[in-house]
This record gives sequence, structure tokens and C-alpha cells, in this order.
Amino acid sequence: MTAAPETRPSLVRRAAGLALTFWVILRRPSSVFSFGALVMGGFVAGIVFWGGFNTALELTNTEKFCISCHEMKDNVFAELQRTVHFTNRSGVRASCPDCHVPHEWTHKIARKMQASKEVWGHVFGTISTREKFLENRLELAQHEWARLKANDSLECRNCHSSESMDLTKQSARAVDAHQRFLFTKQRTCIDCHKGIAHVLPDMRRVPGWQ
Repeated sequence: MTAAPETRPSLVRRAAGLALTFWVILRRPSSVFSFGALVMGGFVAGIVFWGGFNTALELTNTEKFCISCHEMKDNVFAELQRTVHFTNRSGVRASCPDCHVPHEWTHKIARKMQASKEVWGHVFGTISTREKFLENRLELAQHEWARLKANDSLECRNCHSSESMDLTKQSARAVDAHQRFLFTKQRTCIDCHKGIAHVLPDMRRVPGWQ
């Protein structure tokens, strides 16, 4: 005679019983280790975990890591090398993370989580060829423009401060634009400086671009 299958309520009761048993075990005082040893062990484990996590985070936050994918090295990095952000008379240059990863820890973690989609694109070859890259270039640029617009060009402002600008060394056109739009907070850096480090896509489909 075949046993009747368990009903849903009985399965729920069994799961609840197992969870309760597990919780009781977790709360039971250890008979082997003292409370102090457990606290110290947890503290050391936390330091090891945090150190490993932060080390891995910083390794992914280097230009060497960014251009380890040929999609970046052969396309946008090659373009960056031809700009003033890469080579200039002062010798101070911006690397990939300087412009694409926030410096503050919380913003940095959020950006890293967002970047997981880029890993997905690499694995599945979304822009694995030059032709694919150019086909998707406008969409990729728009994502980055929207991110910088939303955070008030945070990465730009890590190096460029409106309070420290010497307007006497700027062109009349730049002075006018900065005074009318940047200082009044009507616009942010990325509104006017698209293509500052990379070649622009076809801008005919970008609203308001002239």
C-alpha cells in the first residue's frame, strides 16, 4: 500500500521545526570555546574577510584591470591616449577609474554592482568586435552620460573645482558658459563636455545636441 504524500501544511510545519532546531543550536552556549574566544575569533575572521574584500575591490579599480579586456583596450583606451587627459604638459593624467568610478566608498560599491552588467556583456560578446562596439556606442555613451548627470558629474569634480577656476585664464566663451550655467547649477560638467576623453558617437539622435 503506497503512503499518502505529505500535505503542504505538514511540509511547512517540518520546515518550521527544522528552522527552530537550528536557531536553538546557534543560541546554545559553546561547551568547547569560551565566549571571549568566540568573540575574538569572529573579530579576526571579520578583519580577514574585510581585508580580502577590500584588496579584491582595489584590484578591480585599476587601469590595468580595466584594459585587460580587449573591448576597452582597443577602443576607448586607445582614444583616451590621444587626449589631454592622458598626455599634457603638467604630466598629471586621469586613469579609467578616475573618471568612471566614484572615490567615496558607498558610491564606489554602487558603481561596482552596476558594472556587473559590463562583465555580463564581456562574457557574451556584446561588443566583442569593433563593428559591434560602434553599433552600440551611442547607447553605451548615453548610459555613462546619464550616470554623470545623476551624480552632478562627481568624478569630474574630484579634480576640477569650480571654486578654484581662474577665469582670467579661460576663453571668453568658456567664462560665459561657466558663469551662466555651471556656477548657477543650471547644468553640470557632462552637459557640455561630452566627448572630452573619447570620440563622440553619431550625435544626430541626441536631443538638444548642437
